[in-house]
Parts: sequence; C-alpha cells; structure tokens
Amino acid sequence: MTTTHTAAAPALPAHVPSPVEPLPNQLLTALGQHRMATTGQLQALLRPAVRRQTVNTPLNELRRQGLVDYTVLPRSRGMRAWYLTGDGVRMVKDFPALRGRPTYPITSTTAASLKTPHTLTVLRTHVAFVAEARKRGDEHGFLDWTPEVSHSLGDGEKVIADALMHYTLTGPGQRTKLRAFVEVDRTTMSSERLASKLIDYARLWFYEPQPVGRQRSRQPALPGPAWLRWYPVFPRILFVLTGGSRQVLDNRISDLQAMTAQHPLVATMARTVPLGAAVLDDLEVQGPTGDVWVSLSGGESRSWTEL
Repeated sequence: MTTTHTAAAPALPAHVPSPVEPLPNQLLTALGQHRMATTGQLQALLRPAVRRQTVNTPLNELRRQGLVDYTVLPRSRGMRAWYLTGDGVRMVKDFPALRGRPTYPITSTTAASLKTPHTLTVLRTHVAFVAEARKRGDEHGFLDWTPEVSHSLGDGEKVIADALMHYTLTGPGQRTKLRAFVEVDRTTMSSERLASKLIDYARLWFYEPQPVGRQRSRQPALPGPAWLRWYPVFPRILFVLTGGSRQVLDNRISDLQAMTAQHPLVATMARTVPLGAAVLDDLEVQGPTGDVWVSLSGGESRSWTEL
C-alpha cells in the first residue's frame, strides 16, 4: 500500500503594518494640524526630495473625494493654498496625531482667503525650522509645531501664541529638548501692541490659579504657576518679524527690547526665560540656528538655542 504525503503549504507571513503613514494620510494630518498650506509647503514638510507632482496628485484625489479644497493666492500665478473641508475635518478628528487638537473647517474660499496671509506666514516660519533640523540631524517634524496654543490668565483672559514649537537638538550621546512660544508679526499691528504681548507672557509666567468653591478646594492643587501643568520649563519666547523694511523691523525689535527692560514683570521673567527676535527673511536664508536672533535682554546676535 502506497501512502501519499501532501506537502503542507508554506505558512503565509503575517502582515506587518508599515509604521509610516501613507502620503494622503500625512497630507490630511498636516492640514488638520496647520489649518492651511500651499503645495510647496506641504512638499517641504513631508516630501522635500521628490517632484512636486508626487504631492499634487494625492491632493487632487483628496479634493475629488471632497476632503480638501483650495483657494488660489492672489498675484501668485495660480499658487494653491489647501485646507480641509467639513468632511475632511470629520475624518481627521480621530487620527491619533490629532486627538485633542480642535480642527475647524473652512467653509468657503472667501473664508480661506481671509486666513491665508497670517496662517501661511506662520507656516513659513515652521518650514524654516524643519529644513534646518533636517540639515543638522535634529528632531523637528510637521507635528512638532502646534498653531494657536491658548493658556488662561484668569478672569476670562488668555494668551494665544501663534505657535508652540518642540525641537530636539541632537549630538554625540546627547539630546536636548527645547520649547518655544512663537509670535509671527506681519507688521499689521502697532509696535506698542506687539510689545505688549510680552506682558501677557509675563502674566502667564507668574499666574497661579486659585481654587474656587468647596468642590474644587477638595482637589489636590498643583503647587506653583499654572504653566507647570504643561511644561517642565517655561518655553522661550521667539518673535519672528516680516512685512516691513529693515528699518521698520529693527524699530519693532528695539521696542520689544525696551518693553523687556522697562516693564517690571517682563524684566523679572527675562532673567530666566530666553527672549529673542529675528527677521523671517534671515531665518530662511541663514537658518534659525544662525546668528540672526537679537536677544531682547541685550547682547550680540546669536542662535535661538543660545539666547
């Protein structure tokens, strides 16, 4: 009697999901994080080494699916600024990277056009830091920059930073984590109002919330200022200026320095919190770690990491 043995089929390898998000998902996440971005900015953040079409193709497909749309920037030869639609916002709100991050749909191209100047200028600043980190081997990606971060000052008041930046310097056997509140000034407000932002940050630096009511008083209070709930060290404060002549921007930096020297709360904060200002064009040409930052406490221009 002959026994026939059938060889067992080789086991199929288990599917291992890629740790890298597909480009369409990254595009949706980036637009959820930053509200709006041009095609070139998305390419610089996500795929700097590829042809523009590599980014354009999935963007157009996402638009056909009704998840993103764009507005054409004026006097730009057709440059597009992309943003999430209502359907896009609903899709990304549960993305792991965006959990807890409010996303707001832009309801029309008119609404989009009103937001573009400031939103895209803030993102220009982020792109400069991303390019520098990539060149240096530091850690700073498209999710390490959170626009419109708000903190309470009590009595219904708050300070809203244009962005909160996380940046990790890397060296031989060493990693240094840095944080910064970033204020991007397009010369659309008075110089005095810009300088008064330093007072708001000084108030946040000092602010200690007081328990209100019997129920809240039972809660264990975290000793010290409120910012310790979110940061081990108070973030440095960086002002990035654009939209005026060099003389105009230099005058605004001088006003920031005067506020630092003359206001008692700001002067006290400046003893421990690094404060600096730079011109956006200089960041883009020389890089953020170049000697382009003016310390608001005085001294020679230097890198933002050495303020």
